Amino acid sequence: MTFNELQKKRHSVYDISKNVFLTKDEIIAMIQEAVRDSPTAFNNQTVRVVITFGESSDKVWDITLEELEKVSASPAAFAKTTAKINTFKAGFGTILFFTETDTVKKMEEAFPLYAANFGDWAEQGLGGAQQAVWETLTEHDLGGSLQHYNPLIDAKISKAFALPKSWKLRAQMPFGAIETPAEAKDKIAVADQFKIFE
Repeated sequence: MTFNELQKKRHSVYDISKNVFLTKDEIIAMIQEAVRDSPTAFNNQTVRVVITFGESSDKVWDITLEELEKVSASPAAFAKTTAKINTFKAGFGTILFFTETDTVKKMEEAFPLYAANFGDWAEQGLGGAQQAVWETLTEHDLGGSLQHYNPLIDAKISKAFALPKSWKLRAQMPFGAIETPAEAKDKIAVADQFKIFE
C-alpha cells in the first residue's frame, strides 16, 4: 500500500476490540520505529511515548473517567461520557504521547534566536510522530483515534506510571482491531485550502 493509500484509509475508528492478531512485541516495535523515524526540529527528539496494554491501558481510562466525573454537568451527561470512555477501554491498548519539556527549554537556551519557536516546533514534531504511528497502525489493519483529555488527567497519569515531571501529556490514542470501519469525512474545497503560484 502506498503512502497516499494509507492516508485515505486512515480514519478515527471508535469501534475497536482486543481481537488483534499481532503480538504485543510486534506492536511495540512498529510504534517505536514510527516515532524514532519521525522528524523533529534541530533533531531535538522531544517526543516521548508510553505504550500500555491490559490493566495498564484500563488504568488510563479509569483515571480519565474518574476525573471526568468530577466535572460532569449531570448524571445523564456522565452516562454518555462513560459509554464513550468504554469504547476506548475496549481496545487492545493505549498510546500516550508526551513532550519532553526539559529538552525544549535546553534548545531555547542553546539557540536564543529561535527560542520563541521551540514550543511550536515540539508540537509539530509530536504531530508528525502521531501521524506516523497512526499510519503504521493503519498499515497493519488496526484502528485508533486521537484523544485529548489533558490537562485534566495529567497529574494522575504521571503518578500512576511514575513518569518524569518533564514529560507533558499531549494526547492519548486508544487502538485495537477494527470492528466497524469509520466513514470518510467531508473535506473542504481544494480551492479553499491551496494557493498555487508559478
